[in-house]
Amino acid sequence: MKKDIEIPVVKNVYVAVIKEWDEEFLAQHWNSYIINDRDVAIEMVLVVTKGYDQNRKTSLLRHGIGTIAPKSSAKIEMLQEDLLAMNNEFAVTFFADHKLYEKKYIFRKYTINENALQDIPTMSKRGVLMR
Repeated sequence: MKKDIEIPVVKNVYVAVIKEWDEEFLAQHWNSYIINDRDVAIEMVLVVTKGYDQNRKTSLLRHGIGTIAPKSSAKIEMLQEDLLAMNNEFAVTFFADHKLYEKKYIFRKYTINENALQDIPTMSKRGVLMR
């Protein structure tokens, strides 16, 4: 029965986009991170990303992150400047507490910018956070 199916709610797991200095390319780049602000590790983390707008869409990218320790983060990917003019979707799936969790985080176009910076949990950095 549908009423018997429990769909767990994702809490204290976020996606953030942070502008950082890249030593390899000697330039500032926007990097995306998944943040585990829970008191337990999350396991088998899988993130599927895509960008889209009315006329264009990017390829789906799949990132197998693995396990993220409590109160820590892991880098997902770098976002090119062209992608900031598109909606950026991060579909996150993970196991915790013997349950499968999933949630979509969508950064609407032009919301990733310098004016939207805020303190990021578990990281001593500022960026754009999606809860």
